[in-house]
Amino acid sequence: MTAQKPGTAAPTVDVHAHVLLPEIEALVSDRPGYTEAKALDARRNGPAALAVSGPMVGERIPRLTDAGVRLAAMDAQGVDVQLVSPSPSHYHYWTDEDTAEKLYRLANEATAAHCSAAPERLRGLGLVPLQHPEQAVRALDHALEQGLAGVEISSHAPGRELSDPAYEPFWTRAGETGAIVFVHPFGCTLDERLDRWYLSNTVGQPTENAVALSHLIFSGVLDRHPGLRLLAAHGGGYLPTHIGRSDHAWSARSDTGAGCAHLPSSYLKRLYFDSLVHDPHVLRELVRVAGADHVLLGSDFPFDMGTEDPVGALRAARLSDADFHAVRGGNAAALLRKD
Repeated sequence: MTAQKPGTAAPTVDVHAHVLLPEIEALVSDRPGYTEAKALDARRNGPAALAVSGPMVGERIPRLTDAGVRLAAMDAQGVDVQLVSPSPSHYHYWTDEDTAEKLYRLANEATAAHCSAAPERLRGLGLVPLQHPEQAVRALDHALEQGLAGVEISSHAPGRELSDPAYEPFWTRAGETGAIVFVHPFGCTLDERLDRWYLSNTVGQPTENAVALSHLIFSGVLDRHPGLRLLAAHGGGYLPTHIGRSDHAWSARSDTGAGCAHLPSSYLKRLYFDSLVHDPHVLRELVRVAGADHVLLGSDFPFDMGTEDPVGALRAARLSDADFHAVRGGNAAALLRKD
């Protein structure tokens, strides 16, 4: 993405948009563990959610796979640029080392190919197999070699939180390269407690965001790697609006302050957040606690839990003109330039 000329408005940039890669599912569908992983997903979501989600995704396949259809939809939304990440359903953190390497290479290359249809309008993110930390740096480097802006990861991997020391080389490399690391949960460990009324998404996703970001803050990952460019989906979940509880615990309890050097709320201004919170009042609060320079437009294109009108949703928050344009595209333009 090229820098804007002085005096011109920044493009409208949507940092939360997905691509579906059928070749990923073809790779894993006959691998040991696939059936068990699908069964876990079914238990976590429940039959009613699956009955709705299948047709919903099916109807959106053209927008998820065809760059021309995507660009037409972006034009209708008034979006100039999308940061495109693989559907989180492609993580497959259950796969073995050999399959995981094939998966991230395929995902990185396929995402880059999709974005190459309109390189001035589509930027991409790759994948990292968090279940195999020893592959994480190689996966990140491979993504960057494809011309991608960084990688997308979930909130945890089986048996590992993002604070796990095994990820230290990955955080180091991400900081060194200036890669964007998009934290987008898939699946919630509350499992069957959320298997009705789509609680697996409406409650599970913001919970996972809050847990993942809390691990990064309280463990000192952000202290040790100040150059990290972390972007949190769904406005960071519950954490930004409830960060006062974290601050209180850090001040009141000896078991919370050993890992991070500063008040937890201070780290919010070192993270980036998308604007997808579905409530203008929550969006205003997110801007207040994180800073208008650290919130970026996001739509979750083209899924039903996103917004068809991301600019309209942003306008509803009634931010100042400067803040509105920063969130609409100025912040993302700067982030993607990797200043």
